[in-house]
Amino acid sequence: MELPDGYVIIVSRECETCRELVPAFRELAGNGIGVVFVSQDDAGFPDGVSGVVDDSDLELSWRLAVEVTPTAIRIEGGVPGRRIIGWRKSEWAEFFGVPGLAPDLPDHRPGCGSLTLLPGVPERLAVRYGGGPVLASRRIEFGAMEDEHEAMFARGWTDGLPVVPPTMERVYAMLGGTRRAADEVIGIIPPDYRECTVEKAAVNAVMAGCRPEYLPVVLAAVQALAAEPFNAHGVAATTWYSGPVVVVNGPIATRIGMNSEHNAFGPGNRANASIGRALNLIVRNVGGSRPGEVDRSTQGHPTKYTMAFAEREYDSPWTSLATERGVPQGGSAVTLFAGQGPTPISDQKSRGPDSLTHSLAAGLRTVRHSKAAGPVAALVAVAPEHARIFGAAGWDKERLRGEIIDLLSIPDTELVAGAGGMDEGLAAPATGAVVAKFKPENLWFVHVGGGAGGSSGIISGWVAGPKGSTMVTIPIEED
Repeated sequence: MELPDGYVIIVSRECETCRELVPAFRELAGNGIGVVFVSQDDAGFPDGVSGVVDDSDLELSWRLAVEVTPTAIRIEGGVPGRRIIGWRKSEWAEFFGVPGLAPDLPDHRPGCGSLTLLPGVPERLAVRYGGGPVLASRRIEFGAMEDEHEAMFARGWTDGLPVVPPTMERVYAMLGGTRRAADEVIGIIPPDYRECTVEKAAVNAVMAGCRPEYLPVVLAAVQALAAEPFNAHGVAATTWYSGPVVVVNGPIATRIGMNSEHNAFGPGNRANASIGRALNLIVRNVGGSRPGEVDRSTQGHPTKYTMAFAEREYDSPWTSLATERGVPQGGSAVTLFAGQGPTPISDQKSRGPDSLTHSLAAGLRTVRHSKAAGPVAALVAVAPEHARIFGAAGWDKERLRGEIIDLLSIPDTELVAGAGGMDEGLAAPATGAVVAKFKPENLWFVHVGGGAGGSSGIISGWVAGPKGSTMVTIPIEED
């Protein structure tokens, strides 16, 4: 609709303020100053005013970017100019040039939210009338009798579980979780080495069941996945078990409701489950890694579905994982680790750090194999009950790391092939030298879990270092 010069007032019968202002609307309509009323929900409102424009399809309100009813806009040369929202009598009198407007009405009333802002409506209007980001993704139309979930499974887009259909409306809503441009390339994802844009990440986040506020975490995880040290191609193609393990630190974890406490590795938390799942769908749908094809894992692991959790920072005796890895205190970050697990280590009896360290070291001895050493990585998920023991003794993560490395510095006579009746082992002849199972840069700790329970977990890694995968930490861009 082309608007004539003058004034437009957008109203809604549903709006309590608009209903109260009907006498003022009638006065303005009869004043001869050129006022057009546009009603979002009833062409007969305002009552007693003729020529009301029916905007029940909300197109005009959308194009005028109306957020509140009533909104009054001055039109000059067919172009919207100054506007006022809500009701303040003195402002309306000045705006319309009508001194003494509506003397019997109150001086001020707040407006109501425009119907264009109802849940799901902005995205629907953006698809219908434009104004949303330009999406480059190919559209797929399903037949009227086709089951969309079965169709997506048949096309290989899912991880075997049902996914949320990524309609344009849902993708628009997801993109609302970030200010980054939809066409910004976040990273190149192997093994197909395809560009993952913000849009592609949003599409897969929709499919995984994410909420828009999770998207910044997903984007940081994609950046970590694409980082060369992580070696996503190797993680995807190896016969080993590993998948991407996502650890989230900082205020964003609390804000989006991630679980760092009871059952942090288990079901029941939407953010944990869907963030990790979104990343794995990106590995599949953008990177092209599918089981039995590029993904050659001998047995696989549930981390290839999803594994994401937050570190329990508020009562940790230690520096957070992100801060330990260079992120400023109070910043939000994602750390990506190629792992599987966790393998639980139960110790209900230790009351001192030395005994508990021996328990953790005994469990860590078996990472990859009890004879494996050197390029071996692990992320130890220390439960609060265990962490309190270390904290009370004044042990920080560095002290604990050093003690475990010392305990797991093993004579090569125990590690060579044939020792202990096992053909597996180091190929070099034994010399009596001591070999450290872990290098300091490959052994990390994170505080996570419920407040009670003497069980910590070992998240075993794939091969560490240049021939395998290195942990990557990426700060999260928050709006």
